[in-house]
Amino acid sequence: MKQKLTKLEKYWVLYDVGNSAFTLLVSTIIPIYFKNMAQNMGVSASDSTAYLSYAISISTIIVAILGPILGAVADNKNHKKPLFTFFMMIGVLGCAALSIPKTWLMFLIIFVIAKVGFSGSLIFYDSMMVDVTTDERMDEVSSHGYAWGYIGSCVPFVVCLMIVLGAGKLGISMELAMGISFFVTAAWWVLMTVPMLKTYRQKNYVERKPHAFRESFARIGKTFLNVRKEKKIFLFLLAFFFYIDGVYTIIDMATAYGSVLGLDSTGLLLALLVTQIVAFPCAILFGRLARRFRTEHLITVCVVAYIGIALFACVLRTQTQFWILAIFVGMFQGGIQALSRSYYAKIIPPEQSGEYFGLLDICGKGASFIGTAIVSVVSQLTGDINKGVAMIVVLFVVGVVLFRIAVTCVQKNKIES
Repeated sequence: MKQKLTKLEKYWVLYDVGNSAFTLLVSTIIPIYFKNMAQNMGVSASDSTAYLSYAISISTIIVAILGPILGAVADNKNHKKPLFTFFMMIGVLGCAALSIPKTWLMFLIIFVIAKVGFSGSLIFYDSMMVDVTTDERMDEVSSHGYAWGYIGSCVPFVVCLMIVLGAGKLGISMELAMGISFFVTAAWWVLMTVPMLKTYRQKNYVERKPHAFRESFARIGKTFLNVRKEKKIFLFLLAFFFYIDGVYTIIDMATAYGSVLGLDSTGLLLALLVTQIVAFPCAILFGRLARRFRTEHLITVCVVAYIGIALFACVLRTQTQFWILAIFVGMFQGGIQALSRSYYAKIIPPEQSGEYFGLLDICGKGASFIGTAIVSVVSQLTGDINKGVAMIVVLFVVGVVLFRIAVTCVQKNKIES
């Protein structure tokens, strides 16, 4: 029987709609804007690309280190919402402040701050799911989050794109157009967050003790030991590391592929929009399929599909094939991300969700650059980017094998209990 989302579930989903606008900005307009800014100051194209990559890596490392610590602190009674709000506002204000810098170095510093705020808020946001909905509805609610995030992010993105591309006709400079775009994205982000801030209450928590921060550190140590003992969680984290590594690598390498095939900046942006639009109904579809089929089976289908996508990417030769690839990525991207989030939420202790999602974030952040590094090294050594892409298949195969073992452990625990 179809059941509509509750008010709180809808408000939780809205945060995905809000923060996804920043994600889209980071993957599309910001690299182009920064490259032009740096080159106007005498920085070569290759160096500007490297500097932006360093900035992203620095923000990734900061959040990966802080994630479990902040997650453990957030698990204390009435701590999650204030920490979420703090990091969300760092992200929002950092995004708006990107319009201020006149030098490439200051731009990168503010960008790192904004990225840390954005990524930090997601740890608390994901862990809020255990307070927002029930185990039975997690798959569908998580899928709605990703789905509406994909389509909702297109609204401010299209507005920003119109302002940037039409700067000349509007009689404004490119710098002012970009500044307006940063403010539009920040305003959209905070506007979509307000409803959840007004209604969210932390239901699952650890009772606060006199020395909460010190106690949180002690809990982290115990959690790391428990994760190794809890095979179902440990194996899932390992599996997630490998298969999400493959997903992120395909996303990150898409621009390089498109450029090699002759797509200009406009063509690449349109291809990305197509992926977002296709991902919207497909993510919702996977959420509904989770009512009829087991979540672990659907995740397995998504990973196997990605093996096919990676194999297809190995033989890409034309722009038409690139567009087909973009459509297939959109079909399974939302499903694999949403169902992984909800499946993990169901196998961890709800009162320690912040802590455990901090660990999941480490796997995601580690995966975000290791895969691309492997592809780059293999491509450079062999002189063939297709051989580099072939390595992604290995990541998916290892991931799906470990995931099926983790599923077996979960089922075994259910039988024993």
